[in-house]
Amino acid sequence: MQLYNTLTKQKEEFVPLHTGKVGMYVCGPTVYDYIHIGNIRAYAFADTLRRVLEDIGYEVRLIKNITDVGHLTADDIAQGDSGEDKVAKKAAKEHKTPEEIARFYEEYALATEKQMNILPAHYFPRATAHVKQMIVLIEELIARGHAYEKNGNVFLDVTTFPDYGRLSGNTLANLEVGARLEEHPDKRNPWDFALWLHAPEGHLMHWPSPWSEGYPGWHIECSAMAMEYLGNTLDIHTGGEDNIFPHHEAEIVQSEGVTDEPFVRYFAHTRHMLVDGTKMSKSKGNFYVLEDLIARGYTPMDFRMLLTSAHYRSQMNFTWESLEQAKKNRESLTNAVDRLKSAPQYISDPVGLDGSESLHKIREAMQDDLNTPEALSIALELVKNVNYSLDTNKLVNAKELESVFDKIFSLFGLAPENQIIPDAIHALAKARDIARENRDFGESDRLRDEITSAGYKVEDTARGYRLKKL
Repeated sequence: MQLYNTLTKQKEEFVPLHTGKVGMYVCGPTVYDYIHIGNIRAYAFADTLRRVLEDIGYEVRLIKNITDVGHLTADDIAQGDSGEDKVAKKAAKEHKTPEEIARFYEEYALATEKQMNILPAHYFPRATAHVKQMIVLIEELIARGHAYEKNGNVFLDVTTFPDYGRLSGNTLANLEVGARLEEHPDKRNPWDFALWLHAPEGHLMHWPSPWSEGYPGWHIECSAMAMEYLGNTLDIHTGGEDNIFPHHEAEIVQSEGVTDEPFVRYFAHTRHMLVDGTKMSKSKGNFYVLEDLIARGYTPMDFRMLLTSAHYRSQMNFTWESLEQAKKNRESLTNAVDRLKSAPQYISDPVGLDGSESLHKIREAMQDDLNTPEALSIALELVKNVNYSLDTNKLVNAKELESVFDKIFSLFGLAPENQIIPDAIHALAKARDIARENRDFGESDRLRDEITSAGYKVEDTARGYRLKKL
């Protein structure tokens, strides 16, 4: 397995810390708003990487955090410790508690991931449940001379880390001349970042600490949760490219400042997603969530197919035209499987086309830094070969090909069509089958029309009914 490592700026052979096991940490959602299609891209990438690792045979333990405190509104200012808490701000605006806001948007994020066929993390730690662990890390950083307290605020002194900036290139020398930094009165250096902040009067989220009644900084949260569940050294840490600085850069120094061990072996980041060539923005009207795509007649798996068509390290431009093409590509795969399932017995033979060579090439592409566009191209070429064989009555190994397509779907993170059709529709189709067996054709036709009205098509095959979305 080859993986591009943001830390070393090159593609490397992936070698885990422990043979056969992979510890993987994914920067999860800050639960104050609906996750958008750009967020989904980062989570789908991490899921695809996990699927490839598991296909190779690794045992993957994946942790994805839930940020429900400490992520401030001015996170574009270099050290990310300015502004209001995003969850608390939304709670005040909607006259709800931070807990109510966080749980609502957390449930939305998890439901969206399920729709996208993203495998659930082994654990979703919440920042608010790990404040004690954060305090322990901060105390150790102060004891080692890497952090300092003033007026109830605690900051990490980045000048105590000579290699600060090795992930992002934002070294101390570069920060002095170019970065947008906050001039906090309690900081020794403007590029220092907050580990703990004293909560102002009336702040909705605060905990007792040795320094003040306050709340943790955004960066220390991920270090505490990652090390709690994966140990001092992570094999893989993923996120969007906007996480590289300051967030992941800060995670490195504060973690290694406590353990004196490498924090992450391989960092993997997705590029931003544009919409119609511009940055996503609510004010521009091009800020899309998954429901916006569904409302236009597309399925979550159409979008997953679109994500597969672009390499995770390339800047992706979302357009409705590209989503339409992705839908056609997905339907090509599912239609090929449908044709195989109803192929005449006389052309199905173990010596026929079996897809093994294509699957081997797809695995090679996926193990080459997740080259999903190349893998997709190979899969679509296999579809052409299958269709040609069926059209010309050439022998195919239908059973093996079905298995190959199952593996392709799994690697791409695509749920088979029947898995994304609601149970209620399956119930109607089963009832129609019973009506047909009883020769109650009036009831059978009525149920078929009800299925069609719901947006699905039912087809009868030698192996039973088959449902497809219209």
